[in-house]
Amino acid sequence: MPSLNDVLAVILGGGRGARLYPLTQMRSKPAVPIAGKYRLIDIPISNCINSGIFRIAVLTQFNSVSLHRHITNTYDFDAFHTGWVQIWAAEQTIESADWYQGTADAVRKQTLEIQSSGAKNVLILAGDHLYRMDYKAMAEYHWTNKADITVAVQPVPREEASRFGILKRETDGKISSFVEKPKDVATQDKFISRDDKVRPFLGSMGIYMFKTKVLMELLANFPNHHDFGSDIIPEAIKSHKVYGFDFDGYWQDIGTIRSFYETNLALTTPETPFNFYDPKLPMYTDRRFLPGSIIEDSKLRDVLIAEGSRILKSDITHSIIGIRSQISSGCIVKDSIMMGSDYYERGEEGLPIGIGANSHVEGAILDKNVRIGENVVIRPFPRNTDIDNEKWYVRDGIVVIPKDMEIPAGTKITPD
Repeated sequence: MPSLNDVLAVILGGGRGARLYPLTQMRSKPAVPIAGKYRLIDIPISNCINSGIFRIAVLTQFNSVSLHRHITNTYDFDAFHTGWVQIWAAEQTIESADWYQGTADAVRKQTLEIQSSGAKNVLILAGDHLYRMDYKAMAEYHWTNKADITVAVQPVPREEASRFGILKRETDGKISSFVEKPKDVATQDKFISRDDKVRPFLGSMGIYMFKTKVLMELLANFPNHHDFGSDIIPEAIKSHKVYGFDFDGYWQDIGTIRSFYETNLALTTPETPFNFYDPKLPMYTDRRFLPGSIIEDSKLRDVLIAEGSRILKSDITHSIIGIRSQISSGCIVKDSIMMGSDYYERGEEGLPIGIGANSHVEGAILDKNVRIGENVVIRPFPRNTDIDNEKWYVRDGIVVIPKDMEIPAGTKITPD
C-alpha cells in the first residue's frame, strides 16, 4: 500500500469571498480569524499535519498578503524535516494570463508544480471549513478500493439537500451519480443513499483525493471544466472509479456572515460542537508569546477569551474576545465577536483600539484593530437586514465593523 509520503495536499485559498464581506475587505477568506486566535487556514493545515501529510500547497489569489504572512510565520518546518508548506500564488504565464476561474482551474494552472512534487496522490481541500478529520483513514480507504478518486461525504438531512452536491452511492461504496444542489423533491429522491429517514442523503464535503495521473488527465482533457464539484467529479463518474468516504463528525462550511457568526459563538458554550482543546489532535496557529489576559471585577458568562486581553469592570455574555482585546470599564458585550488587535498601542493619540467606556455592543462582529468610542450603542437588526454604511455594515441582521475602523463616541447603530 502507498504511504502518506506519496500524498500532496492542495488547499484552495478561495476567491473574492463576497458572502463574507466586509470581513474579506482586506484579506482572503482563509485568513479570516476564528475562535479568538486562529485563522480558517489553520484548520486544513493542522488536519494535514495531524494526519501525517507534510507536503502542503496553498493556492492563493485574492487579497492574499495577510494569508501569506500568517503561513510564513506559522508553518516553518525545521531543516531535519522533509515536509513543507508552500504558497502557490496565481500568476501570469506564457500559457495563461488569466486569474483562477474556479477550483479545478486553480489546480490546472499549477499542473507543473504538482508534477514536480512527484506525488502519486493529490488531496484537494477547501480553506474555509471548520472540522477535524483524519485524512490518513481517507487515504487508506482510497488505496484499499484502488479508487481513481475518493470524495469525502457526510449524511445530509432532507431540508439541507438543496445546499449540497448530493451523491448516489452504491453498496460497494462506488459513486454512480451526482447532482449539484437539487431543488425539487423528485430529483432529490433519486439520490437517497442511506436507510435513515432524518438524513437520507450523502453530500460532498468538497474534499477529494485523486490519483495524480487521473487528476492531470481530467484537467487536460476537459479544459473548460473549471470547478470540481459541478464539473470534474460528475464527468469523472462516467469513466473512472469514484468512491465515497464516510465522515460523520462535525463539519461546517463558513461561507456567509451568518454561518461565521453562529459557528464562532457556538464555541463559547459548554456544549460546543467543536473542540479546539483536543490534546492529541491540536489546531496550530501563530506563536505569539502573549501574556495572560487580565479580567478586573467583571461578569463573564459563556465567554471565550484569547490571551493578551484586558477587561475592566464589564459584563460579557456569550461572546468571543480575541487576542489583545481591550475593553474599558462599564461595558456590556453580548452575543458578539471581538477579533482583537494585531498589536499593542504605544501612546498613540485619538481613539484607543478596543471598546470605550460605558459602551453597549450586542449582536455584532468587531474586526481587528477596531476603535469603539465611549457610550457607543450597537444592537442587532432583524434577520435578513442588509445595510452598507460608510463605517459599518449589517449582514443578515448582524452588525459588522470592518478592520481598522473608528466609531466615534456616542454613536448609535440600532434598528430604531
